Amino acid sequence: MSEDTPPKAPKKRSRLFILLALITVILCGGAGYGWWLLKQKKNADQPASVKVEPPAAPVFMPLDTFTVNLVTADNNPDRVLYIGLTLRLPDDETRHQLSDFLPEVRSRLLMLLSRQESSQLASEAGKQQLIAQIKKVLNPAFVEGQPTLVISDVLFTAFILR
Repeated sequence: MSEDTPPKAPKKRSRLFILLALITVILCGGAGYGWWLLKQKKNADQPASVKVEPPAAPVFMPLDTFTVNLVTADNNPDRVLYIGLTLRLPDDETRHQLSDFLPEVRSRLLMLLSRQESSQLASEAGKQQLIAQIKKVLNPAFVEGQPTLVISDVLFTAFILR
């Protein structure tokens, strides 16, 4: 080539490609920054140290087993219920109240259990009904002026029907 030929001008395509790449990088950077700001705002709206308190430990009160004669249609004295109970209580205060009046608790339960019919206790529905009756019998206060007791649940630890 001779010295007289002018140098070739850069192609317009390469300038256009550089310009488009630069615009793409700027737009992606702006979108990333906007996303980061939104995440920071969401995190700022939530309390920094939300402590989830673990649920309180369950309070159980096991009772000695009961053995009672059951009512039958033919007055058969050989029908016997052997039942072990554990009460689930809302708090320790209720457990202390029940412990203080344990003879009366046992008396109420014995009276309730001795009125049961063996045919009813043989079914699942009869057992559920017995649980509801136990809660109802233990609900009234033992001494006037005390609040009524709340029994969360009644659990059978032994249930033998003969």
